[in-house]
Amino acid sequence: MRSSRRGATSAALLTTVLLLAACSPGGGTPSPTSAPPSGTPSPTATETPTPPPTPDPTADAPDPLAGWSLEQKVGQLLMVGVNVGQIDQASYDAVHQHHVGNVFLAGRTQAGSVRVKNLVDSFTALVSDETTHGTPMFVSTDQEGGEVQVLRGPGFSDMPSAMEQSALAPADLQNQATTWGKELADAGIDLNLAPVMDVVTSPETAATNAPIGYFERNYGFGVETVTSHANAFSAGMEANDVDVAIKHFPGLGRVGGNTDTTADVRDAATTRDDPSVAAFRSGIEAGAAFVMTSTAIYDQIDGSLPAAFSPVVVDGLLRGDLGFGGVVITDDVSKAEQVQAWSPGDRAVLTIAAGGDMVLASADPTVVPEMATALVERAQADPAFAAKVDSAVLRVLAAKERLGS
Repeated sequence: MRSSRRGATSAALLTTVLLLAACSPGGGTPSPTSAPPSGTPSPTATETPTPPPTPDPTADAPDPLAGWSLEQKVGQLLMVGVNVGQIDQASYDAVHQHHVGNVFLAGRTQAGSVRVKNLVDSFTALVSDETTHGTPMFVSTDQEGGEVQVLRGPGFSDMPSAMEQSALAPADLQNQATTWGKELADAGIDLNLAPVMDVVTSPETAATNAPIGYFERNYGFGVETVTSHANAFSAGMEANDVDVAIKHFPGLGRVGGNTDTTADVRDAATTRDDPSVAAFRSGIEAGAAFVMTSTAIYDQIDGSLPAAFSPVVVDGLLRGDLGFGGVVITDDVSKAEQVQAWSPGDRAVLTIAAGGDMVLASADPTVVPEMATALVERAQADPAFAAKVDSAVLRVLAAKERLGS
C-alpha cells in the first residue's frame, strides 16, 4: 500500500517542481547572428531558416495556488490543538475564522475509537471552499506508547513505551505498529507525531534527560537501536496510510530540561555532523514525510535561536545537509515555556522564515489568531517572506495529495 503512495508522492512533487520551474527566470530568444560581410548575397528562407521563437515557459504555466486567499494559504501552515477531554471553542474558531487546515488531538482520553472518530468528523466536516479552500485536513495526534499515548479505550491498544518496544525484534515491532496504525486510521487520523528519534546515549544519563529518557521515550541507547526500531515503527504506521513525524530534530537526548516546562533549555554538545543527527538522516532516507523540530537551543549549531526558529538548523542542516524536502513541523510553540520570550506572532513568523512549514499550537489554541494574523501581515509587507509562505504551502499540499491518493 505504501509503495503506491510513494509513487503518488513523487508525481505530486514532480508536478510542483515543474510548476515552480516554469515560474523561474530563464529562456528568451537566441542572440542574432553577426551581419554577413559586405557584398555577400542575402540568404533566402530556404538557405537559412529563421529559428522559431523560444517559447516562454511562464506563458501557459498554471499557478498552483491560483484562487487561494493569503489567509487560506496561511491556514495550511498552522495546526491547532483539540483537547480530547474538553474541547475549546477556540479550536473550532481557528478553522472557521482563520482557515486553519490541520488539527492535533491533544490531552488524554479513555473514551475509545468511536468517540474519537466522532470528534474527528466534527472537525473534518468544517472543510469547505471558504475555510480550507476545500483541502482536507491533516488530523494528527501523539501515539508513541507508554507515557505518551493520547488515545486509549476500546479500539486502541495499550502501547508499550519506546524503551519496551526496543526489546522487540524490528520485524515484530513493525507488525505491532501496523496494528496501531490501523487503529489510528480507522479513527480518522492520518498523521502520528512519532516516533522519537532522539538518541539517549546511556542508561546513566536517561534519568536526568527530562523530556525523553526520564519517560522512557527512547528506543534503547545509541544510534543503531534508535534507527532500526524507529524506522520499523514508522513502516508499520505508513502501511496503513498514517504518516509519521520523526522528532525532535536535531535531538533532545542530551538536554536536561523539558522545553514544555523549562526555559533556556540548551544542548552544548551536539554538532552538525553528530551521530544523533545521523539518526534523523536514517529516518528521512526511510521515507518520513514530516520532521519535527525541537525548541531547544544548540550551542554548537546556532546558539542564538531555538532550533525551530533557526535558519541554520532548518534551511542549513535539515534541508541542506540532510536533503529533507518534506514538511517541517515545530514542536508545540503555543504554551511551551521555552518559547515564551517570543510573542505568538513572532514564533509563527520565525518558523516560516527559517524554512519551516507548519506551526504546532497544540496546548493552547487561543494563540492561533495572533499567529495567523502575524503571518498574513508579514507576507503582505515582505515579498520574500510571501514566497516562503507559498513554498511551505506547496510542500504541505504535496504531502496531502500523496496521502489522499
